[in-house]
Amino acid sequence: MDCPACGSPVTLEVGPDRPLSTSLSDAVLAAEEDEHIEVIRDCWDCGWHETRALRVASIDTTAGDETAVERAALIDEITDELAEIDQVATLEELLTEARRQRRADPVTSDTDGNATE
Repeated sequence: MDCPACGSPVTLEVGPDRPLSTSLSDAVLAAEEDEHIEVIRDCWDCGWHETRALRVASIDTTAGDETAVERAALIDEITDELAEIDQVATLEELLTEARRQRRADPVTSDTDGNATE
């Protein structure tokens, strides 16, 4: 966001009691019902300052797709494991095996959800 007074970039801090690096979206998603969140914007060029206070009136959540959540967790785990492998040859072997497995199981390689025969 740009400063409404001078057009320079402004800093955004979320508080209270949150690290300076906390994003507004992270603060909102971590908030509890009736919690107050302060949003402070400052322009270090002209001195413009604004503080806004948000109050979480209610929280409505819907259950996520369990399969999608489980799949995302597995992808994260696989990515973490792959990041630890230093040898390119090992990564190439894993990729080859993953592709072989996918070709052998037509249900997982079909994007429409219909098995091909």
